[in-house]
Amino acid sequence: IATGAAFLMSSLYGAGQANAQTSSMAGAQTATSAVAPIARNLTNAKQVETYLRREFADRPILVEVARCESTFRQFDENGIVIRGKVNRGDVGVMQINEKYHGESADKLGHDIYSIEGNVAFAKHLFERFGTSPWSASSKCWSNSGALARK
Repeated sequence: IATGAAFLMSSLYGAGQANAQTSSMAGAQTATSAVAPIARNLTNAKQVETYLRREFADRPILVEVARCESTFRQFDENGIVIRGKVNRGDVGVMQINEKYHGESADKLGHDIYSIEGNVAFAKHLFERFGTSPWSASSKCWSNSGALARK
């Protein structure tokens, strides 16, 4: 029953709803989307910020990156995953680029169209590349004073 509920929630809030028209990963059920369905209930920027501060407690610079990249939003007011204004391939709270990172995220089991997967893949990127994947917004977050830059 729990697996069925997680799948139903994933299809309602994850890749199945928000990205069917734009993603080859649409409808994919990943380990990430089944782990923490509570995060899908984050409906405003303050809730998302609180979630990110917990998830990135040891990487506070990523909280600042999320502030600059998405103003702490994974979904818009209609429940559709947000996309970048400059590059429509950037998705979600951490603005993960689906062209450059979608396949890698999928192989690792991270659904970048869910907040859990977007955050998990951001952690992966940070461990591998530091803040360089978000260098385009560095003028916004680089002077934030956040610790634990890599």
